Amino acid sequence: MSTLALGRDAPAAAPDAALQLRRAVIAATVGTTIEWYDFFLYSIVTGLVFAKLYFPKSEPLTGTLEAFAIYAVGFIARPIGAAIFGHYGDRIGRKSTLIATLMLMGVATFAVAFVPTFETIGMWGAAILTILRFVQGVGVGGEWGGSVLMSMEWTRTNAHRGFAASWPQFGVPAGLFLANLVVLGSSWVSGPAFLTWGWRIPFALSIVLIAIGLYIRLRILETPVFSRLVAEKRIERAPMLQVLKRHPKQIILSALARMAEQAPFYIFTAWIFSYATGQLHVTRDFMLTAVLSASFLSFFSIPFFGHLSDRIGRRRMYLAGAIVTGLFGFAYFGLLSTGSTALIFIAVILSLVPHDMMYGPQAALIAEAFTPRLRYSGASLGYQLASIIAGGPAPLIAAALFAHYHTSSAIAWYIGACALVSVIATLLLPDYTNRDVSAEYDDPTFSRSRAASPSG
Repeated sequence: MSTLALGRDAPAAAPDAALQLRRAVIAATVGTTIEWYDFFLYSIVTGLVFAKLYFPKSEPLTGTLEAFAIYAVGFIARPIGAAIFGHYGDRIGRKSTLIATLMLMGVATFAVAFVPTFETIGMWGAAILTILRFVQGVGVGGEWGGSVLMSMEWTRTNAHRGFAASWPQFGVPAGLFLANLVVLGSSWVSGPAFLTWGWRIPFALSIVLIAIGLYIRLRILETPVFSRLVAEKRIERAPMLQVLKRHPKQIILSALARMAEQAPFYIFTAWIFSYATGQLHVTRDFMLTAVLSASFLSFFSIPFFGHLSDRIGRRRMYLAGAIVTGLFGFAYFGLLSTGSTALIFIAVILSLVPHDMMYGPQAALIAEAFTPRLRYSGASLGYQLASIIAGGPAPLIAAALFAHYHTSSAIAWYIGACALVSVIATLLLPDYTNRDVSAEYDDPTFSRSRAASPSG
């Protein structure tokens, strides 16, 4: 059996490492599923409910823009979460940080279920939602980096990192699937009362999922890579400052490379609800079912493209996804504009496949670009900065473009522009496919005077 590709002196024997790898992948996947369930609940309900309940005096389009402005707050908070938890992930370890992010996200989501509407407390309801959305963003901002590293740093060979790192990415469609399923179930149960109390059920149920996630994460061990950093006293005292100083190019390129992946994703899974129910006149349940089907397809496509990146190269796989996404935007809105429910359903189901061509290899592509002692900080910050320039503004930009031009073609051109940015950024990113990423990339630059105790 092959030894760990994480260092000859890794603390676990191969059989035990295989067990820990399975546990780490399961813990990362289940944890990210729960956190993305929490995050996507807000995305879905924003388009269906919040404009009506928290901005009832605004015109429908204005109310939608106001609701998505609160929605965008979660994305602004994500780089802040990346900075906070990236620091602690590189200082005290991946495991402890992941437990903290799960708790933070869960409590904020559970609290949304009890926020009074405009009718009860006026604009204070929207203010409370904004605060809770910010807390959600901080939590999810720290989650991604730790989950990816928990899987990737337990991988036993260099040849399968793309596949292993794709499983935390699997949490996105799984969370999206679960969120749509629970909202759909709540819609069926509550019927006409969905706007009164039915929408609150999915948020309240998140507390059960958090308990499950904590149980699983408490049973995993710290990764061999971080354990070795501790043993060699190579823990940075201020990892976030150091990664900004030593890897600014990788951080910026990681964020720009996500433009084609993240901006269309939130158009296809969040903004589409208000557009489809308001402009295409299809039902809420129809759209929930369509997005549910799209996320189910991603269960298979994300791991597949992660695996394929191990064979053909991370960068090549990602570039193909960016190009396909840029072209697909025109086909997507072309199908929607037909008004045919069958073609609308097909467009929505296929919408996440180009995204998955990038999202499958993305975790490994970004994480591998950073040296181990700064990896949590660098990968998290690069990944989450895209939230400010891509994910957060995307529904707002889509709504504004449609309001100005009165055609969805303008949104397709916006997606194409995002794809072009990603292609250029990806070409400039380093590709470490199947190379050893356990050793420090910049050993000569490390100063023992910067080393610190992991508990400091």
